[in-house]
Amino acid sequence: MTNKEFAQVLEKRTIVFATEILKLSGSLPNTPESLVLRNQISKSGTSIGANYREANRSRSPKDFKNKIKISLAEASETDYWLEIIEEMEMLKTANISKLRIEAKELLAIFTSIANKL
Repeated sequence: MTNKEFAQVLEKRTIVFATEILKLSGSLPNTPESLVLRNQISKSGTSIGANYREANRSRSPKDFKNKIKISLAEASETDYWLEIIEEMEMLKTANISKLRIEAKELLAIFTSIANKL
């Protein structure tokens, strides 16, 4: 797989992840605590792919590296919010476990990319 093909696959993967995060966010109960979590996870979960897309269209290697590191941080933050939702048992779904696995895999991918720069 070429770098360009890898980038296209990873961009699509982050879009799928973002849509799943938004679906999960929309299914959270309507409580003050959930509203905070809904806002935080929606922002971090969609920011991963947005920053990766910007990285792929960056103007310089320094800009690319910066956007990759933002994607890495957002993946870590998203897993944090998912863990809180899971610990508080706000949703009774196996989807949270799947999303946590995907968040960790994205984190590992972006960590690997950042370490090679």
